[in-house]
Amino acid sequence: MIYTLTTNPAVDMNITSDDLSPDKVNRTRDAVYTPNGKGLNVSFTLAHYGVKSHILGFFGGFTGNYIVEGASKICPVKPIWIDGITRLNVFLTVGDKEYKQVNAGAPVSREAQLQMLDLIDSLEDLDCLVISGSLSPQMDPGYYDELIDVVQAKGAQFVLDISHPCLAHLLERNPLLIKPNDEEVADIFGVDVHSEQDSIAALQMLHERGAQNILLTLGGNGAYFYDGQQVYHATAAKVSVLSTACAGDATLASFLSVWMENRSKVKSALSRAMATGANVAMSAGLGDFALVDKLSACIEVSQIKQGNRA
Repeated sequence: MIYTLTTNPAVDMNITSDDLSPDKVNRTRDAVYTPNGKGLNVSFTLAHYGVKSHILGFFGGFTGNYIVEGASKICPVKPIWIDGITRLNVFLTVGDKEYKQVNAGAPVSREAQLQMLDLIDSLEDLDCLVISGSLSPQMDPGYYDELIDVVQAKGAQFVLDISHPCLAHLLERNPLLIKPNDEEVADIFGVDVHSEQDSIAALQMLHERGAQNILLTLGGNGAYFYDGQQVYHATAAKVSVLSTACAGDATLASFLSVWMENRSKVKSALSRAMATGANVAMSAGLGDFALVDKLSACIEVSQIKQGNRA
């Protein structure tokens, strides 16, 4: 069974406005509220594609209740309850610009952190834990290592989708898969990705440092996948972007929905991943993935060998 962990969940509010001016009332419209958090989004997307998963996370206050109640309609949720209020994030679209106002989140006590470790240790059906997103306030980055200690002691695998600098040393723990984007590769590893050659070099570096598989996403330039033997590239679908919120999470989950069952279906996994991410970017939140099949037909997936397209 796949479990997803969101240590700092949120309620996302996506709104639209015709203007954004200081010192005046700016009217907004089309408010959409969604239970959110990177791990939650992974589970929601997996569920859409018929893949079962369970949700783990820290939740508090009225927003925490809203998330758990909403998420439970899609996937089983095993919450650890905390004091404080789960954060509310605002994504405001004004014309062709998007303003992202992301809050820090509620602190998670050490007691709650230990409760989560005990909960994971008790999961008899754990095959893979997807660890996504930022840590809540008061959580030491060493908590990632504690989580991995428990997972590996159970003989399970783990996937990382985090932007914390500690990702650099966590590669030594041999994650099954990581999903960095170009900005994270630059910020954490000091590697700029501007070309196919840059991308291949980055993939090889990440694999040599311990990642078993790498899904490198490049926004409008598509994505690369590397398993230590073959490099694949997928183009991006050309769409009008309304909001990038959730798109990366949906990309990862839709890739896993194919690849976890059959590791040989990399091209199918990449095609679905790119189409799903694009479909999400066209909407506010995850939406219904109505255009995935149509977008998949616009995506080219190719295998790269020694710098040349195969």
